[in-house]
Amino acid sequence: MTQFSVVIPTLNEADNIDPLLTSLFALNLPPDSFEVIFVDDGSKDGTPEKVRAWEKKAPVRLIERTEKPDLTASILAGAAQAQSDVIVVMDADLSHPPEQLSAVVAPVLNGSHDVSIGSRYVPGGRTEGWPLHRQWLSRIGGSLARPLCDVNDATSGFFAFRRELTSTISGKAHGYKILLELLMAGQGTLKVVEVPICFRDRTRGTSKLSFHHQWAYLQRLLALSGGATIHNAGRVILIGLLCALIDIGLFQILKSNGAGLAAAHIGSFLAAAAVFLAFNSGGLFRSRQTNSLQWSRIGRIAAVGSIALLSRGGLLALLVDTWQVAPLWAILTATVTSAIVCYLGSIFYIFPAQDNRPTVDTRWRVAAIGIVPFIILFRLIYLGETQLIPDEAYYWNYTQHMDLSFYDHPPMVAWLIWLGTAIAGDNEFGVRIGAFICGLITMGFLYALAKNLYDKSTGIRTVLLLAVLPFTFATGFLMTTDAPVIAAWAATLYYMERALIANRSSAWLGMGIAFGLGILSKYTLGLLGAAALLFVLIDPVARRWLFRPHPYLAALLALLLFSPVIIWNLEHHWSSIMFQSSRIRGAGDDQFSVHLLLVNLLVLLTPTGLIAALLALLPGKKHGTGDFAHRRMLFVCLFTGVPLVIFLVLSSLDSLRFHWTAPLWLAIIPTMAWMMGQNFSPRSFANRIQAAWKPTIAISIAVYALIMHYVVLGIPGIPYPELMNRYFWREATIEIEKIAEDVQQQTGQKPLVVGMSKWSVASALTFYNQHGESMDIRARNMFGDSGAMYEVWHPSEPPVTRPIILVSMARHHLEHGRAGNDISKHLDQPGPVHSLVVMREGKPLRFVYYRIAQGYSGL
Repeated sequence: MTQFSVVIPTLNEADNIDPLLTSLFALNLPPDSFEVIFVDDGSKDGTPEKVRAWEKKAPVRLIERTEKPDLTASILAGAAQAQSDVIVVMDADLSHPPEQLSAVVAPVLNGSHDVSIGSRYVPGGRTEGWPLHRQWLSRIGGSLARPLCDVNDATSGFFAFRRELTSTISGKAHGYKILLELLMAGQGTLKVVEVPICFRDRTRGTSKLSFHHQWAYLQRLLALSGGATIHNAGRVILIGLLCALIDIGLFQILKSNGAGLAAAHIGSFLAAAAVFLAFNSGGLFRSRQTNSLQWSRIGRIAAVGSIALLSRGGLLALLVDTWQVAPLWAILTATVTSAIVCYLGSIFYIFPAQDNRPTVDTRWRVAAIGIVPFIILFRLIYLGETQLIPDEAYYWNYTQHMDLSFYDHPPMVAWLIWLGTAIAGDNEFGVRIGAFICGLITMGFLYALAKNLYDKSTGIRTVLLLAVLPFTFATGFLMTTDAPVIAAWAATLYYMERALIANRSSAWLGMGIAFGLGILSKYTLGLLGAAALLFVLIDPVARRWLFRPHPYLAALLALLLFSPVIIWNLEHHWSSIMFQSSRIRGAGDDQFSVHLLLVNLLVLLTPTGLIAALLALLPGKKHGTGDFAHRRMLFVCLFTGVPLVIFLVLSSLDSLRFHWTAPLWLAIIPTMAWMMGQNFSPRSFANRIQAAWKPTIAISIAVYALIMHYVVLGIPGIPYPELMNRYFWREATIEIEKIAEDVQQQTGQKPLVVGMSKWSVASALTFYNQHGESMDIRARNMFGDSGAMYEVWHPSEPPVTRPIILVSMARHHLEHGRAGNDISKHLDQPGPVHSLVVMREGKPLRFVYYRIAQGYSGL
């Protein structure tokens, strides 16, 4: 009885037929257990004759195709005439070891798997005799497909499968990698195993692989991923080249005539885009069937175009302003980059394939593969181009006064900034690289958590949400205390799930480390401890941990890691603990602010994200049945709900800080990501939220690109609002340095510069004063007001007769303290309040206010 059929496509393989068949029939297999089917695509070297010679003495058959040679078509033709329900595909050139045939086919024969792959890229697999460039091409081809089909060697030509699966392969399938077609057709439903093999380069004949095959593979991979096929590709390429020349040429003309970087690249891009749209307007904006305007398509075109335009602005700023690259080379790079963004956005988002569309899971995977690397590169480009906000400058000042801890925050943010600046220097990139790495750590741990709770596809969608949601985008970019606490929160969730649900005792070690590092970042991570305790009390399986030493040892480990903060507080009369305890209620204004909390959540999560999060928290059968599904939802609800309830209660008593609630949403994001891939009823509310994610993601990315471009290069014709008085401290510091220099020249004494805010002004001036004449800078605690760590660094200032320059973001801060007290009584001969317009390239950026006195009389 024939148990399986070996299908071997051939094209001029005469020298390999005899040694291949001799090896196959020498295997320790019953002679009638398999058949060999050769499918020849028009060989001219006598291959068919060689096969026919074997037909009389072994179960060998020959199929001769007269159509255009195509590997996929040949294999399908052979499978169609097979006498068994299990098909093995292998090459005729002896590169696939016949001796491993039994190992490859066994998982399909025994019914444990649907597809078995002879893999070069799993432990035990290898490649011999291939030149380095062939190995790299193979690796790249497999790497491109791996995120879509979850196998290491998707380009293997040696595999076994159930014959019935051929019915799932698209009629448009072609090329030389039918395995990819098979895997993509059964996305999410096939049981696949990879068996290690040793692949050896052919010793007889010539390889059929060419650039045409490689290009066809890429095209087919795009089509299987849901990308549209571009018709009249030659015409589109010519128009694209014309538009690129217009973009580059006009940019050079505008720059040579004195235009700024922003005006030049925006003007040239819009001109090139107008030409492209003029040539293609017929099918872009109107339906070919009804000739009506397609407003949704117009919106998608606008989103992709905006992202391409605004994201290249950061690249130009990096190349021209930071790396001092010639504008011509910079615009060449930027034009290529924006063209790639436009192309991928067009085929996957504006004009996605309508025939044989991939599954919802595949479409989200493709979105993640494109968007997540884009966001990571986008952050990396802008990391050093955007100026520090005052909070970041304040934490950088921590590193100039390193200590075990600090008055208003634990030390982790200072340690990360110290490490980053030690490597990259005291600049924006050095300050922020720690936040960037924390963002990647968050993605890694939450991917693992989502994979454990649900599956790999949910993990991929989780990373996508982390890349685009506002609160995780910001914390992966700005170096504040939220960056490390978000990473530690994600790590703690991961280890808590491993300990409490997976029941792994070794996870308590990781949890102790993650929890300890988390409270070294921000005390709010302690809320996870309350959630964990409640979970253990409710869940009978996890309750056993109450009677084991592991959680208590983890708590001791966390306490040990937290000891620098304890030691610092012992030395400073517990000032930090008392300060943070006083902040528990919020801003201290006794104001009901639940409605403000809701507004904050809309900003942190987007409206779609907030609704999806609340929907994910609702109980129901949509979350699955069974003990594991019940425990999973208990975990998600408690680790989200406990912190949320606490913040809701506090917001009913007082105003909360905008960002305090951000970390608590990490626990629910995997469930939100899981719901994105489910098949809900078309009319259900959940389905509408699922559909809303696509425009939400596109709009979010466009908004991020707009904000970054605006603060780095500006938008021609759009002035900066008064809100920017808290920003552009680099330029403002230069102006203050000039004022200080003038005062010193006039008086012969170095002035004392006082930032009239708690720490913002003094910190920003200190950071951006690194390259000019060093200024002696203080904070407002000189006048009896709070100054956070400045009260430790500069606790008091005796009366001085040297000049005083007060600097502020608002005029009234230079006249009165927060309590309404007159500042003038502490000054000797105080002058009037001056306002100064800070300019850049002739464009006003912000106001800065200053006041000069001839001395300070003390408190």
